[in-house]
Amino acid sequence: MSESQKVADRPSAEPPAANSVDRYFKISERGSTFGREIRGGFATFFTMAYILVLNPIILGSAKDKFGHSLDTGQLVTATALVACVMTVIMGVGGNLPLAIAAGLGLNAVVAFQLAPLMSWPDAMGLVVIEGVLICVLVLTGLREAIMNAIPQQLKQAIGVGIGLFIAFIGFVDAGFVSRIPDAAQTTVPVQLGAVGRLTGWPVLVFCLGVLLTIALVARKVKGAILISIVTMTVLAIIINSAADIKSWGLMTPKVPDKIVAAPDFGLIGHFSLFGAFGETSAITVILLIFTLILSDFFDAMGTIVGISAEAGLLDDDGQVPNIGRVLFIDGAAAVAGGIGSASSNTAYIESASGVGEGSRTGFSNLITGGLFGLALFLTPLLTIVPLQAAAPALIAVGFLMMTHVKHIDWDKYEIAIPAFLTIAAMPFTYSITDGIGAGFISYVVIKAVLGKAKEVNWLLWGVSALFLVYFAIDPVEQVLGVK
Repeated sequence: MSESQKVADRPSAEPPAANSVDRYFKISERGSTFGREIRGGFATFFTMAYILVLNPIILGSAKDKFGHSLDTGQLVTATALVACVMTVIMGVGGNLPLAIAAGLGLNAVVAFQLAPLMSWPDAMGLVVIEGVLICVLVLTGLREAIMNAIPQQLKQAIGVGIGLFIAFIGFVDAGFVSRIPDAAQTTVPVQLGAVGRLTGWPVLVFCLGVLLTIALVARKVKGAILISIVTMTVLAIIINSAADIKSWGLMTPKVPDKIVAAPDFGLIGHFSLFGAFGETSAITVILLIFTLILSDFFDAMGTIVGISAEAGLLDDDGQVPNIGRVLFIDGAAAVAGGIGSASSNTAYIESASGVGEGSRTGFSNLITGGLFGLALFLTPLLTIVPLQAAAPALIAVGFLMMTHVKHIDWDKYEIAIPAFLTIAAMPFTYSITDGIGAGFISYVVIKAVLGKAKEVNWLLWGVSALFLVYFAIDPVEQVLGVK
């Protein structure tokens, strides 16, 4: 049993289902309770609520080929609406505690690679095409077959890598770790705090939050993560009211001037399905779609496997329950993101905070999705949680996911080396996809040099070849004359 399951105080026997909702979501069957699901839903929302601010900033800061920018207010509405709808659909249809929102990294591709070559509607149209193609891969069974072809211990490595990745995200988001401003003057890429040491009240809030979270987790307190988030948000509000601090980042912890804000649905439906083909070459468009698909495909795959493993939901063969529906809904989320002009939406690794709080079913998604729905009208109220108050949850969950490293046979190099590269590459490249690619390629190469090539599923050979193209995309584009 994993540490997270112990924290959740999962019962050894299945209590009888209390009602039809319990039976539908298998809450009792999976050893959870309504209380845990609700707490988990809140925890997941608060650890990913930053997307309501960050996605509009990323998309709103870019201009398309014609110099047009997207309206920030409309982007907030689009981001919240798509996240609300798709998170609820994932909960009801997939019955996994996997929240969905605009994918970080994917939105940067849309903003800074697609938009400069075409109009915003054209760029969002490519996102829709990407999502449709992913859904086709699901319907043909190819996406599920690829997931099933991954060795069990490599799946464990993906979960561990995600744990380190989200812990690193937590440290960076809170300002505990920062990029060195003039990296050319040193070989060290990151440093402690903003100036090589910890400074300012916000970082203090984060440090206290980490100590509070790990203390509550160690004592197996129910609601540990949510208690920490709420407590540190209140402390942050008090500190900010006394000192009027300017360095909180995206979200400032202060009592808002107003609670209700009317949503603006102006961007919904503003996409052009094939307009991009008239703005740039077909080869360029195809390569852009390929990049989107590969990033979305494996980011989501890693997240789904990692979160399901942490929740103790994988079966004896390491398979995710309802995987066909889950993968289809994730693909549909990309389509919805393009239609809503919110960029491609996908499963969020921050869902791990809800799992750490006890979530085991899709019922928690109803809470998370409902909060995104409220955010359409209550954005000023729901965006007062600073990253420094939410980030400690990512540190705690990173530890819980790290415990799965014990399932990897480190004496067997043919799996240990790919597992290590998977785990290390995710935080070091700041990408789940890159970590999976490093693991896949090294796995098939080692099997080949050991004379065990026939033991590798043919799908892994094919995917590894695609990853080679992905990693070598720049010279490929030069050879094809795209650049």
